[in-house]
Amino acid sequence: MAERGVQLSQEKFSCSICLDLLKDPVTIPCGHSYCMNCITDHWDAGTQKEVYSCPQCRKEFTPRPVLEKSIVLTGFVEDLKKTGLQAAPVDLCYAGPEDVACDVCTGKKRKAVKSCLFCPASYCRDHLQPHYDAPPLKKHKLVNPSKNLQQNVCSRHDEVMKIFCRTDQQCICYLCTMDEHKGHETVSLAAERAKKQKEVQVRQQQIQQRIQDQEKDVKLLQQEVEAINVSADKAVEDSEKIFSELIRLIQKRSSDVKQQIRSQQETEVSRVKELQEKLEQEITELKRKDAELEQLSDTEDHSQFLLNYPSLSALSESTHSSSINIRPLRCFEDVTAAVSELREKLQDILRETLINISLIVTEEDVLLSEPEPKTRAEFLKCSQEITLNPNTAYNNLLLSEGNRKVTVMKEQQSYPDHPDRFTDCAQVLSSKSLTERCYWEVEWKGGGRANIAVSYKNIRRAGRSNECLFGVTDKSWSLRLETNGYTFYHNKSKTPVSGPFSSRIGVYLDHRAGILSFYSISDTMTLLHRVQTTFTQPLYAGIRLRPLFNGSSIEFVNLK
Repeated sequence: MAERGVQLSQEKFSCSICLDLLKDPVTIPCGHSYCMNCITDHWDAGTQKEVYSCPQCRKEFTPRPVLEKSIVLTGFVEDLKKTGLQAAPVDLCYAGPEDVACDVCTGKKRKAVKSCLFCPASYCRDHLQPHYDAPPLKKHKLVNPSKNLQQNVCSRHDEVMKIFCRTDQQCICYLCTMDEHKGHETVSLAAERAKKQKEVQVRQQQIQQRIQDQEKDVKLLQQEVEAINVSADKAVEDSEKIFSELIRLIQKRSSDVKQQIRSQQETEVSRVKELQEKLEQEITELKRKDAELEQLSDTEDHSQFLLNYPSLSALSESTHSSSINIRPLRCFEDVTAAVSELREKLQDILRETLINISLIVTEEDVLLSEPEPKTRAEFLKCSQEITLNPNTAYNNLLLSEGNRKVTVMKEQQSYPDHPDRFTDCAQVLSSKSLTERCYWEVEWKGGGRANIAVSYKNIRRAGRSNECLFGVTDKSWSLRLETNGYTFYHNKSKTPVSGPFSSRIGVYLDHRAGILSFYSISDTMTLLHRVQTTFTQPLYAGIRLRPLFNGSSIEFVNLK
């Protein structure tokens, strides 16, 4: 193991031109490193004075790169010299049974470091050097050592095959085009490889897309299993509660219903899991085929690529649909509904009394709620720290200052896909719901206009529909700020609002009492608009900005 480490260190810091440790090492733009004198002499001896290429990867540079000594590599080489690791052990340089041997070496052959597709032959470091020095050889195609070079030679004419006959779908040499392939459609191997490579990429994309689709299907099936289990558990729980309310008169029915639900649950889960397993098996097979295509794509040898291409197995049709239709779980809901109907018949007598009790409780709730604040000091006692939810933010809105500030940006932000995100409206909602008395203030900067809002969570998020906008439906309430005044919006109705203009707005919410108020904040606190209603769901603070006004922002002021 120690000797192997020595060899790797030597090769890593050796110049591929002189095959010795780097002297005054320089790194050219493609990333390969050479002795400064070696690469300078190599470029000076080149026939094309305006184009300079890397001896290893053949990448061309125009103009000639400026060479500067690499301080880091120099240090590594000096350390290597101090440790005495000047050369790899001789035994490790010779070819073993599994290695590709140099075709030029006589006697005991060394390991080949490159194979030439044009010669065709494999070369060790010493015998490869002419391919870097001799101008005619510099144009040859060098690849990693290959044992299959003879497959690139025409068995009839003993010439390297550089042409592909599309008529017969086989590799041929230039002499073949003059006899048995005369008049056929022929192209270079590189051209045919490029064409086939595109087909491979298309097939690979199809496989990858199918993998993604079926992985989604597996997730949907898993969700269906969970939904079946949740629905079944809830049906059992509801059934047991209802039967317990009827005392023990129908206990046997409760046990029967429970057994039926569990039986159906087992049947449905078994069906879904069976399909899930089949899809996972198909995914495994598709990944195997994808790996084969990836391996084929990485083949540097055009001939090997085209020889192996026909052996690829055709992509079979999926045995399952690419989309899984999730059936509504009606069976368990129907059980609950049937038992509930029986209970309702017994509760009809109590219904009127229950309604009266409910009304009394509601009235007491309102009466017991705290009075609305009158001064700013009282409002500040109700202050609530508001942070915005990145999962709801429109893609051109930047959240900052601990998600308390939102700014319009020209560039889209790298937010992940999320079902809560506003896709076409420059809006964002708060992270936490607001169900108690609370107060907050916002500071608006920039042109255009802005909306300060509260909204239910189930406001529409996707599409350009007006139902996504704050204040358009009955799911949100919104105060629009413009430099010339304010307008209040709710449920397709707008109300002009008068009052002193300020870039700072205060919002007071008493969810239980159904009160929502907006204030203009300056040296004084002026009420702009007050809503008295009944909120049926938790509310979230919302912000809307004009997407065309880059830099426009709103920040939730820290009041504590």
